[in-house]
Amino acid sequence: MGGAQEQYGGRRIERGTAGDGCPVRRGPDGVWQVRGYEEARAVLRTTATVQAGLGIETVEKLPSGIRRPVLYRDGPEHREHRRQTARFFTPRRVDERYREVMVRVAEAQIATVRDTGRGRLADLSFHLAIEVAAAVIGLTESRPGIRRRLERFFPEKFGRPGLTSFHGLYWMFRQNTNWLRVYRGDVRPAVRARRRRRRDDLISHLLDEGCSAGEILGECLTFAAAGMITTREFVNVAAWHLFTDGALLTRYRAADETDRLAILHEILRLEPVVGRLRRRTTAPLELRGGGDDAVTVPAGELVDILLDSTNTDERTVGACPGRIRPGRAMAEGAGAPGLSFGDGPHKCPGAHIAILETDVFLSRLFALPGLRMATPPRVGFKDEIGSYELRDFTVFLTDHTSSDHRAAGETP
Repeated sequence: MGGAQEQYGGRRIERGTAGDGCPVRRGPDGVWQVRGYEEARAVLRTTATVQAGLGIETVEKLPSGIRRPVLYRDGPEHREHRRQTARFFTPRRVDERYREVMVRVAEAQIATVRDTGRGRLADLSFHLAIEVAAAVIGLTESRPGIRRRLERFFPEKFGRPGLTSFHGLYWMFRQNTNWLRVYRGDVRPAVRARRRRRRDDLISHLLDEGCSAGEILGECLTFAAAGMITTREFVNVAAWHLFTDGALLTRYRAADETDRLAILHEILRLEPVVGRLRRRTTAPLELRGGGDDAVTVPAGELVDILLDSTNTDERTVGACPGRIRPGRAMAEGAGAPGLSFGDGPHKCPGAHIAILETDVFLSRLFALPGLRMATPPRVGFKDEIGSYELRDFTVFLTDHTSSDHRAAGETP
């Protein structure tokens, strides 16, 4: 549906990180900033960098005998883990194993909007993301209340744990309590069930690897953050674009799945959920910097990759980089969503899952007659990773009649 050059609206999320057009430069705080697409991809793909940020400083303090979650590992061990778990995320497996879960959960959530006439997108999409990620991970024996436990673990505002102030002590106690809640309510029941009988999921694989229950908890929370939290935000931002761009919504509603996914990839290119990836160099790293002279980043330096800039680098994404243009011609080797799923060894393995479940949900949501946006979302930010959070995003049906009134033959 529609030509590849059709053009739609621009960003809804402004992070305020626009630079001066320089692809690579050292910031006033000493951290290198990478805004060029090719330069960023080189940083992500090289073996001369390791993960930084994302709380890695805390993880590094764990006893040496405890295996780190895959997010915080690099090198041969990390590559082998990714190789062994790749089967859980292939497009074929996603289609054959998880599509049915996506459809079932999406239809159940949308049924609540149809029955009540209203819905909060942050709640509906979070429930969807939890159910899908739980199927992949193996968190299928959870006690009631998993959403509440995860919301406590990933609050809108984080504090800094510590031992030198009441505030620090409070957040240390809260953090440890929430770890324990997720372990008792979700991870321990799943581990016990799989010790008795293995299944074809991530937790069973980790048990076969000899992981302890505590190590499995760390992996589960890592995948929860990557597979649940970010997907919820993307569902909301994609819905915001569709609600506020009539031409784009018309195309999305009329499109087949391939074109709908192209639309979602383009929205994600423009609105990466995680806006900053951080790496530390382990050896001098030479980057072209967009000119004839190379820029050398010394070993031991922090590098921030600013995805909202890399994804609008005209050298890679072409003309009108700040507008939605599904099917745009990208430079050779560049993916449709830009670097929104990362690249290199730490590229998000669940990319296909996230895009497909977003489409499964939104294509059904926007098929509801009389669907309207009651209020635009409230936008918040997590500065440590440059991510956005959309809350208080309410939708309603203009011609809704509740099921109780319909059964009585009345209007509400």
